[in-house]
Amino acid sequence: MFAVGIDIGSTASKAVVLAEDGAVAAKAIVPIGTGTVGPARVFSQVLEKAGITREDVGWITATGYGRFSFEGINDQKSELSCHAKGISHLLPGTRTIVDIGGQDIKVMRINDKGLLMNFVMNDKCAAGTGRFLDTMAKVLDVDVTNLSELSFRADEAAEISSTCTVFAESEVISKLAANVKLENIVAGIHKSVARRVASLVQRVGVQLQVAMSGGVALNQGLVHSLEEEIDCQIQVHEDCQLAGALGAALYAYGSMQSA
Repeated sequence: MFAVGIDIGSTASKAVVLAEDGAVAAKAIVPIGTGTVGPARVFSQVLEKAGITREDVGWITATGYGRFSFEGINDQKSELSCHAKGISHLLPGTRTIVDIGGQDIKVMRINDKGLLMNFVMNDKCAAGTGRFLDTMAKVLDVDVTNLSELSFRADEAAEISSTCTVFAESEVISKLAANVKLENIVAGIHKSVARRVASLVQRVGVQLQVAMSGGVALNQGLVHSLEEEIDCQIQVHEDCQLAGALGAALYAYGSMQSA
């Protein structure tokens, strides 16, 4: 039998299948989240990639913003626990995790077994989240996936002082009107986000090694800005966006083995 972990976020749905020996059999990402067809679609895709049917699945664990709305699961786990377990598996030795999601920012301290020891989260404001970056990209009329490359071409970071999404948007529009280089504005946006995230990291306390989880970690420009703010290297695994789903799959695998 196979174990499945599904991470239903606000902006994307992710899933991982583990085989009977605990190895990853398949993984899938659909760029739409809870309240859409994303969760059902990613579940269907990951089963197809693994070459199995629903009847071959022994346990399903859900996590993420929409974990309570997905039918047919065996149990659900918090995002914090699943990201901790997933990153610990991908990057053994990690002690501090930064997860910038679509709706929130989480900073976690974990032990050598991947168990959560302490955490802090931002308030309900979207500033510094993935949605904030999406909004800024739309204002700049660029694809959010191009922000990293643009920021590395900057010769200085434009000052974006506001942490409020609405006010930051106004600042960006003002910079554009003043003919500030696009690349410098993007670098300024990354620096603004990094400052906000760094304040949360400092509340938990940096313990090496530090890793990032979630899709925003694929933005190397932002990762670099955060490294400068907290003055240490940050590890990023190529499957960082799947960390929550992998953690859920690992929990599912453990439950299936002990059932």
